[in-house]
Amino acid sequence: MSENYKDILSNLSKDVDQETLLLYLQGKLSEDKKHEVEKQLLQSDFDDDAMQGLQEFKDKEQLQYMVEMLNRDLKKRTEKKKKQREKMKIPYQPWIYISILILLLLIVLSYVVVTRLLKN
Repeated sequence: MSENYKDILSNLSKDVDQETLLLYLQGKLSEDKKHEVEKQLLQSDFDDDAMQGLQEFKDKEQLQYMVEMLNRDLKKRTEKKKKQREKMKIPYQPWIYISILILLLLIVLSYVVVTRLLKN
């Protein structure tokens, strides 16, 4: 899985990167840059709702810490699910295929022998 999909804010908007969003939320961007970010986020209802939710955080300085914590938690959970899927995979075992092939050959051979015996 791509590492970009595991970051919380990286997929909020395709036009605005995570650092710019964090600077916007902390109020450290110039007015022109703020206006540009708002304009890009207003193009999507989801992006706008997500930004409004992020703006409701009281301590803007702790936002970076919370984003990192959420990213770590998300990576841990996705890694756990990935490991579970790997455990569920059937390992490649060629002896199973060989056994099935031998069994099929025996069935075909038995059929041929029985049909010849019945003809006699």
